[in-house]
Amino acid sequence: MNTVNDWFGRLARGVLRLLLLVAGLVFLVSLMLAGLIAVALLSLWALLTGRKPAPVVVFQRFRQASTRFDPTGWAAPGRAETVDVVDVQAHEVPDDGLPRVTASGPQAK
Repeated sequence: MNTVNDWFGRLARGVLRLLLLVAGLVFLVSLMLAGLIAVALLSLWALLTGRKPAPVVVFQRFRQASTRFDPTGWAAPGRAETVDVVDVQAHEVPDDGLPRVTASGPQAK
């Protein structure tokens, strides 16, 4: 009697796993299909109106704004522009106990 219950239990677990796997695959496929339909409709709308889609405009603005921080822009790897480098000789700053003057004003040591 116990072996029959074990067999039915294993069968029920296997069927449940299979159903959950199929449900997950259906969800994944439907999500991908919804994304594909959304991209197709946005592309069609962009073609009909003659405007770029909003995500494209946002990323173009981001790339233009980021060139402020990186003057080489979004160059391909290995094709970086040459940048002028100034080589200076380092030297010790004497510690004479006088207050230092900075851009924000004098600072006591």
